[in-house]
Amino acid sequence: MSEKKVRIGFVGVGGMGQCAHLKNYAALPDLCEVVAIAELKQDQANKVAARYGVPKVYKDHAEMLAKEKLDGIVASQPFSRHGILVPELLKAGVPVFTEKPIAASVEAGEKIVAAVKKSGTWHMVGYHKRSDPATMYAKAQIEALKTSGEIGKMKYIRLLMPAGDWIAGGFNDLIHGNDPNPSLDSDPRASDMDEATWKAYVEFVNYYIHQVNLMRHLLGEPYKVAYAARSGVMLAGESTGGIACVIEMTPYQSTIDWQESALVCFEKGYLKLELPAPLASNRPGRVEIFKDPGKGAVPQTTVPQLPWVHAMRQQAVNFIRAVKGEIKPMTEAAEALEDLKFAREYIRMRQGA
Repeated sequence: MSEKKVRIGFVGVGGMGQCAHLKNYAALPDLCEVVAIAELKQDQANKVAARYGVPKVYKDHAEMLAKEKLDGIVASQPFSRHGILVPELLKAGVPVFTEKPIAASVEAGEKIVAAVKKSGTWHMVGYHKRSDPATMYAKAQIEALKTSGEIGKMKYIRLLMPAGDWIAGGFNDLIHGNDPNPSLDSDPRASDMDEATWKAYVEFVNYYIHQVNLMRHLLGEPYKVAYAARSGVMLAGESTGGIACVIEMTPYQSTIDWQESALVCFEKGYLKLELPAPLASNRPGRVEIFKDPGKGAVPQTTVPQLPWVHAMRQQAVNFIRAVKGEIKPMTEAAEALEDLKFAREYIRMRQGA
């Protein structure tokens, strides 16, 4: 497989399917070929296939899987129906990629994890922030600093994500069709939540599950929520190793900007990570590392120059490499399920439900 192009089938080419995923895979002709699209909206599917040179269009995923030999499946679908769809896709026995979160409830997530174990393959959940070149660089540097101890132990992580313009022009080339919106079944509401709690939970996992996952990634170990502000603006937690951590959720908002950041503090320095809008193209994040080890050493601030590659493009590369067996998937189903469990505990603590 390492020498051949990976054959990718797409299930769904709506807004995110096209603009966050398909156009990035189509821009990697040396690594993969998108051989088929399965889309209920056939007029839109045909137009998208013509634009991106995809040779086959199918009415649904079942028809595509029956007729195509694929190496991987990219399924950009509402997460509220992942529990229905993903187990069906996994029966093909090839890796599956979906957007975050893994599902809209812990029960649906557990169903998917069980299906993954039965399938003998894996499911990568689209936490694209892990694939930003800045995050990849930052993670490597954090692990190196933890190993060397040159600026002491890690003490604290703060993530900040205000509401802003997350699209950043990313839908400008969205292709529309004349199809009506289909009626789709969704996963049932979580059995342990009333309607109000369910609504708050789904809203949280839709907007902030990225930060829940990124926090664990930067910590390099599990963590639990310890405090949840009733306003919904902040949560605090602690890792298994005793590292304090905070996620701030829209303490302010911007209208024409995106100001997401992470601050990773050590005893004698820090690493700052700034991330661009999710659909911004050809723009990586920014990393700044400050070291002040003392003992007469001159404090230093380093800002590396990173390649002009955006997170969604690198995420496509990382999925393809994982399909080839060159790297591990960036976030697999079992870890993504932990995000849902964390979110459930946060909502319980915030709302007392």
